[in-house]
Amino acid sequence: MDYSVNTRPLLQHSESESDFEDDILEVNRCDHQDDHVVVTKDLKPLFKAREPSDRYNLAYLIFYLLGMTTLLPWNFFITADDYWMFKFRDVTANVSDKSNRTELQAGFTAYLSVASTIPNTLFLILNSLLSHKISLQIRMIGSLSSIFLLFVLTTVFVKVDTDSWQELFFIITLVTVVFLNIASAILQGGLFGIVGKFSSRYITAVVSGQALGGIFAALAEIASLCLGASSTISAFVYFMVANGMLLLSLAAYLVLSRAVFFRFHMLDKVEVSSVQYEPAVFQASDNPPTQEISNRTILSKIWVYGFSLWMTFVVTLTLYPAVTVLVNSTGRGNSKPWNDMYFVPVVGYLIFSTCDYVGRILAGLLQWPRSSSWVVALLSMFRVVFIPLLLLCNAQPRHHLPVVMNSDLYYILIIVLFALSNGYLANITLICVPKIVDSTEQETASSMMAAFLGIGLATGSALSLVMVKVL
Repeated sequence: MDYSVNTRPLLQHSESESDFEDDILEVNRCDHQDDHVVVTKDLKPLFKAREPSDRYNLAYLIFYLLGMTTLLPWNFFITADDYWMFKFRDVTANVSDKSNRTELQAGFTAYLSVASTIPNTLFLILNSLLSHKISLQIRMIGSLSSIFLLFVLTTVFVKVDTDSWQELFFIITLVTVVFLNIASAILQGGLFGIVGKFSSRYITAVVSGQALGGIFAALAEIASLCLGASSTISAFVYFMVANGMLLLSLAAYLVLSRAVFFRFHMLDKVEVSSVQYEPAVFQASDNPPTQEISNRTILSKIWVYGFSLWMTFVVTLTLYPAVTVLVNSTGRGNSKPWNDMYFVPVVGYLIFSTCDYVGRILAGLLQWPRSSSWVVALLSMFRVVFIPLLLLCNAQPRHHLPVVMNSDLYYILIIVLFALSNGYLANITLICVPKIVDSTEQETASSMMAAFLGIGLATGSALSLVMVKVL
């Protein structure tokens, strides 16, 4: 007489989505000499679900790419500073004088910062509160598609003569930035919610991808300086590269969302382990137990890590890039390319972004401290020491404070420590949070951390205006 025995590992790679579901319920038949049926009322899972493998590290690489994409609007708009100065120049002047900027030129960076941080922060908060009411696919695909279309619009304007309507172009650009950052916030909140369900290795991939985007933008700026390309050509190349990256990111996410490895982790753990067996038949629970998600409960568990992440980015954005971009080489004016042309982009952008990237990698490897949230909080508060250190470097122009760190070497050393600590603390907080909440709370908790990050960015950006006046 036949009886049911499941001999196949659960959730192994299959050829289609239906195979993925059928693997859980499949019953293999085999002959046995004894003619009896073993009946049990034990409702515990018979087997522990085996995690599918990330074949060729494809998911890891896609998370890296998506991490770069979350900060792509900010990186590319800031990098194209020469292009914006050209668009808002005094068209009646024969030569553009950088020391005598027009009202639009002088105010653009400040308006750009406001148009970026406020909508980004607002929608990161809304995403953490309302994400469970909107489909993940709609949020991810919709945000990626919106960013792509807005960048196409920005690329088109590179080839349009806007000299006769600069004020209107100024407004159109800022409105575009607002919608770009709304879409970026939705993308970032959704991505952190997703990766919170994966191991710390994949969280490191996302946050390291964000830092890698800064390195890419800095290298593009330095290459432009080396080649002597015009501002419009540089901007067109930047935005076309951005369009290519966005299309690649959209295609990559569609591939990832259909992978068995991704679908396995996105299932609630209680649902994955609810394969039960009854007389002669294995079956999945029709109505697996669900747990109501309470934002207040989650916040009570993660608030110390949230404060640490907020504090880390408040200190960083208070100084970078508003103050660091003003720090000149002590040898400036000696007609040497390093002192006059390359010092700020190399030290202020490339070295910072590289050390920030290294710090995030180190956090993923060391994962210390693993259980003491207050140690992370104290380390993030200790970074306040960088504010006076960098204010006393050779930032120009200055009206109140003296220059104490009158050495390029000291400034570079401070930047290295400043960036390493930012990357390390940013990553370690995001790694620890999914480990202290229930599996059903991981997506919401990670989205809340993205909101803390956004609030930190907005707070730091506002304080940076004060820091510039203090110099």
